[in-house]
This record gives sequence, structure tokens and C-alpha cells, in this order.
Amino acid sequence: MKTYSTYIFDLDGTLLDTLTDLAASVNYALRQSGLPEHSIEDVRRFVGNGVRLLMERAVPQGADNPQFDAAFATFRQHYMAHSLDTTRPYDGIPEMLAALRAKGCRTAVVSNKFMLATQELMRHFFPDTIEVAIGEHEAEGIRKKPAPDTVIEALRQLGVGKENAVYVGDSDVDILTARNSGLPCISVLWGFRDRDFLIQHGAETFISAPSELLL
Repeated sequence: MKTYSTYIFDLDGTLLDTLTDLAASVNYALRQSGLPEHSIEDVRRFVGNGVRLLMERAVPQGADNPQFDAAFATFRQHYMAHSLDTTRPYDGIPEMLAALRAKGCRTAVVSNKFMLATQELMRHFFPDTIEVAIGEHEAEGIRKKPAPDTVIEALRQLGVGKENAVYVGDSDVDILTARNSGLPCISVLWGFRDRDFLIQHGAETFISAPSELLL
């Protein structure tokens, strides 16, 4: 595994296992609106493109459903209150991040999760090892992934260029984000998508454990 000086990480399915909390908030919002709930495996397929699209996939008829706005608002409120209920770093993630920082590497997270939740999770789990956390804030003109905007903003805040930087993620959205950003991509195999799916979407470099980034 080539070593890099800057590591840009996806969040959900890459650093943190957030699936149970996301599914709980999705189903709470659906239940409050009298809409059918989904299995964890359904929600696993729905994630990756931000929480609005997650809810569009979860609500029958998506944004065209007259109950969508209320369900989406309920989801956001519930998730902000419950995003730490069961969410945990994947095994080996804290140690890997600490080792990267000890080597002088720069680290950032870019996520399609809304900005407040992204930054709260980073402060809680990785206050000393993730330097910059960029979540969804399209209102400020920074497009969500797979547009390169969040990666460009993370590099800007780190004060580094693309040279010797790498993108690490678990999904097809991450592969596209890396490509659109002009960065190599490392796909992790412990996240929300399996190897076959990732290969079908262009993945070429894989790791099965966080420690492999340090080899």
C-alpha cells in the first residue's frame, strides 16, 4: 500500500458504523407519519447520497409524497438527538488515525451527512485525529458528493494541495468523488457496500482492515 501525506475520509461506513442509528431515525420518522418502515438492509442500500435522498428513498413516492417534508424534518430532529445511541468507530479506526497523525499526515472527513451532525460526530469520536470535517451545506454553494466541492474545501482548510493526497471511502459515491476530485481512491471492505458492488462501480484498490493504510 502506497503511503500518502493527506488522507480524506468518508464518514458513514468508513470511519463510523452509523447504520443502526440512521435506520432508527428513518423508521421513527416514518412511524410518526404513519408510513411503512424499512429493514436495516433497506436503509443500508438507501444511504450514501445525503440524508434528504435517504428519506426520498425511504418514503413512498419520495418527495412527491405530501407527508415527505414532515417526515424529513422529523428524521433530522430525531437523528440529531440520537446520532450517538449506537454509533461507534469500526475496529482499528481510532488507532489508525492516531498512527497517521503521529507520522505527520494530514486528515479530513467529507460527508453527505448534514454539517452539524458531521462536526458533532467528529468532535465526539476523533477530536484529536481529524483536523477538518466538512458535511453537507449546499446552501453555501458547496455541492455534496460526488461533486468535488467538499474535497476541495477540505484541502483548502488543511492548507494542502492534491499532491500525495488520497480519498478513502466505502461506496460508489466515494469512487466518483475521488475521480471528480482528481484523487486516487482506496475502497474499504468493512462498510455499507461489498467488493463485487464496488468493483462494478470502478474500484481498484481495496483494504480489509484500517491498519492496511499504515503498511
